Amino acid sequence: MTREPWVVGVSGASGTPYARSVLNGLLDAGCPVDLVVSRAARLTILDETGLSFRDAHWREDLAAWLGREPGDVRHWSAGDLGGGPASGSYPARGMVVVPASTAAVAGIALGLSKDLLQRAADVTLKERRPLVIVPREMPYTRSTLEHLLALDTAGAVVAPASPGFYGAPQSVQQLVDFVAAKVLDVLGVAHDLVTRWTGELGAARVSPPTTR
Repeated sequence: MTREPWVVGVSGASGTPYARSVLNGLLDAGCPVDLVVSRAARLTILDETGLSFRDAHWREDLAAWLGREPGDVRHWSAGDLGGGPASGSYPARGMVVVPASTAAVAGIALGLSKDLLQRAADVTLKERRPLVIVPREMPYTRSTLEHLLALDTAGAVVAPASPGFYGAPQSVQQLVDFVAAKVLDVLGVAHDLVTRWTGELGAARVSPPTTR
């Protein structure tokens, strides 16, 4: 069978725990993943976790970041504009950009394709595949709002990193997983990251199962 991965792009905005949770959710569901980490994102990962992410040692670095063996993950350097996800003929199910910096949002909305992350997102749009953009920075400038609207018009789903509190979260990780769960729902990927709302008050006030 042809391998059809989800492409995950990690840009330089603060919020790399969201990327980690989405990646673990995809891997827990048995989904293959193609990973693109921008140069700015490497600095953010280092700042937020103390961990390096290097091309030459990406599998070991990714395992340390995710807290697990990566499994079916293929890494592409952000500077590799000839990488697989740069072409519409490369089989992929869709793409998530998490977190999405305002620079990445602008580059994708304008079709700049300045690196493989932006190019892969542009390809995802032109091939009419699912594209989820997860901006975290706030407040938004007018230009960023216009770029997000342009992405929505082009067919992307804009899913801001805005965690909900109705489940009475007991940890930061539960807030992170709430956002990751929303992203996976958009992709149609099964997960057990959250206890779902049932319409009964207090029914969601149970800590969700987790293996991490």
